Amino acid sequence: MPIRGKKESKQRVTKSPQTSGRTTRGAVGGVVTPTPQLAHIVGSKPLSRGEAMRKLWDYIKKHDLQDPKNRRMIRADDNLLPIFDGNKKLSMFEMTAYVSKHLLK
Repeated sequence: MPIRGKKESKQRVTKSPQTSGRTTRGAVGGVVTPTPQLAHIVGSKPLSRGEAMRKLWDYIKKHDLQDPKNRRMIRADDNLLPIFDGNKKLSMFEMTAYVSKHLLK
């Protein structure tokens, strides 16, 4: 006999979506290999684009390469110059395009 005043709770059972068996999750989750120039910063082992960008940002912050007046601008040091095609400074948005050229599928 149910207790008065309390409703019986019904738990929702959600099904997980069917997967096609793929192991990657789109362009960001795909495994890429860095070029030798980028490998100086992120390592030479294959990794996802997201991991590569995370390691690159860790490097930028560790070496204080963000412009103090405009934090969106990244200053190139000797390791970043070849990746930035010789540009001394790039915006963080431009930087992703240059870095993508150094991530091989």
